[in-house]
Amino acid sequence: MAAGLTGSRNRRGLAGALAALVVVEVVFAVAYGVSIGWGWQQLVDNFVVTNGLMGLTFGLCGAVIAWHRPANPIGWLFLADGIGHATTPFADALAHVVHGHVAQRVLVTISLAAWPWSIALFLPLALLLFPDGRLLSPRWRWAALGIIVTAPLFVLEMAGSGDPISPGVPRALLRIRHYDSLQPLWTATEARNIVAILIALVCLAIRYRRADEVGRRQLLWLLLASVIAVLFVTPWAFVAGTPILVLLAIPLIPISVAVAIVRYQLLDIRLVVSRALTWALLSLVAIGIYAALVALLDSLIASQVGRSAAVTVLVALIIAPVLPRLQQLVDRALYGDRNNPARVASRVGEQLSAGLPGVVTAIRTALRLPYVGLTANGEVIASGSPSSGAVVAVELSYGGDVVGVLEVGVRSGESGLSAADRSVLGLVAVPLAAAVHATRLSAELQASREKLVSAREEERRRLRRDLHDGLGPTLTGVAFSADAAANLISTDTPRAVELLARLRADTRAAISDVRRLVDDLRPPALDELGLVGALRQRADQMSYRADGSAIRVSIVADGLPTLPAALEVAAYRIATEALTNVVRHSDATSAVLTLRYTTKLEIEIADDGPPTAAWRPGVGLQAMQERAAELGGTFHAGPTSRGGLVQAHFPLSPRQDDVVAGAQAPLEVR
Repeated sequence: MAAGLTGSRNRRGLAGALAALVVVEVVFAVAYGVSIGWGWQQLVDNFVVTNGLMGLTFGLCGAVIAWHRPANPIGWLFLADGIGHATTPFADALAHVVHGHVAQRVLVTISLAAWPWSIALFLPLALLLFPDGRLLSPRWRWAALGIIVTAPLFVLEMAGSGDPISPGVPRALLRIRHYDSLQPLWTATEARNIVAILIALVCLAIRYRRADEVGRRQLLWLLLASVIAVLFVTPWAFVAGTPILVLLAIPLIPISVAVAIVRYQLLDIRLVVSRALTWALLSLVAIGIYAALVALLDSLIASQVGRSAAVTVLVALIIAPVLPRLQQLVDRALYGDRNNPARVASRVGEQLSAGLPGVVTAIRTALRLPYVGLTANGEVIASGSPSSGAVVAVELSYGGDVVGVLEVGVRSGESGLSAADRSVLGLVAVPLAAAVHATRLSAELQASREKLVSAREEERRRLRRDLHDGLGPTLTGVAFSADAAANLISTDTPRAVELLARLRADTRAAISDVRRLVDDLRPPALDELGLVGALRQRADQMSYRADGSAIRVSIVADGLPTLPAALEVAAYRIATEALTNVVRHSDATSAVLTLRYTTKLEIEIADDGPPTAAWRPGVGLQAMQERAAELGGTFHAGPTSRGGLVQAHFPLSPRQDDVVAGAQAPLEVR
């Protein structure tokens, strides 16, 4: 590890030294030009301004990249690029200072051959390796190899004439005979440079399509700068008379690369691209309209009227309504449909039937968000790619309750969601909350169904076990005893009488088992006495505890109608279990069981036992709660200041109301 730290420090030191070399070269060239009286135009014509600025930007940006990412070759390529650009004005200025014809010719050769390597080799390779320093795939090695092999052609073109950059010094050592006759080769070389840059741009475009959100933010910086640089530099390479200052667009590339690699979250590059593309498209439209109108109106408008002014006014009037439309198109490409909430809501609605993961994907795609996730009850229901930035939580409310949270990743360069984003998310939150609520209800319903099926199967298993292990052997013994008694009644009467006595006992045992099974299915007292009568009978049986102490149990249930069978059983089981708990576990002297019927059935068991700590859930309390939940009711049990209290409420469905009303209605006698 110590060796790694030492190597990293050494590379950082080398990057700093090379950047200092670039600065020294540029400062020397500028200082010499100013000292001998060169004005601005001479500094521009002698490439001091353009090469000096490109040398500084490539060198310093390369040093920043190499300092923070020493393993990334892009920083070192940019340092080499900066040295190449800076060496050209430095060597040219130094040729004026030194004495000796040969030394001057060597320096002129260096000044001519230094900067072409930057354009032909270092810059295209850096673009091919952006942003991680590796080629897109092994197949792109041929592109890199082609750039390396053909790079010397541009050096020969720029240095082959031997003409010095500035007057007053001899020609270079490297001179190609019949240089002018090779003009087709030099034109092909210029085209080769453009092709090399275009190949790099194609590679960047492919990387953009395959990249994640972070990679796309990095690539947008470089794509924007590269497109601008190509648009400016291409006329300079092919159109004579193009101002040399168009080369000042090239420094945008190292600046954008340094920001993309080291500080890609500096600001929202999508906003920059949006505005830049808008004005670029607008400029192209303006130029096209201007050219068309000039050609059309040239023969119609007299020169004394002011043709150019009229055309300019017409162009301005035509372009004015175009700008908002262009801005909308570009914003939609980069920010999605956030300015069109109805479209987003429509896309979300289309995905609701496909499930919540499809809805999350639709929101993320529609708004071009880096991350969208959906959580409910602490569980992640659906989510996209992991977010590396800030996340804003949007609550999903249904019926006044928060049913879920929509987690939205914030775009790079933004401190939070914009008003347009919040407006769209607020619109889609309503149907999404309903979908989450419906999904939760569906899951609860499915769980309830599975629980009911499981309970039914357990009950069937218990009945089968009781019949097989209890009643079955008893009836088998009865049959065997009956056969034996029949066979012995004529030969061994006393033995037959003994078998008949045993047969009678076994029969009574079987009858007891049948009654027990029947009682477990539905208490017979409900059919014989009704709910209130069965509860009164049960209360009488609980008047005394096991230790002989008395407890007074009273029933209040005036005007209670006949209830559905399932509700009767649930009410009976809850009431008897609650009374049993009072008798077994409390020190109460009295208990009151109250049954009320209004719009729902209310069951309340209150005792006058002393206050206690909170009740711990046991089998009895859990059974009562489950019986209430099975019929859509609510259950509450616990101590109060006046004693223990158990409450259960059962809502009555319309069908149950009809049953109760029918039971209350008097019979019509005809």
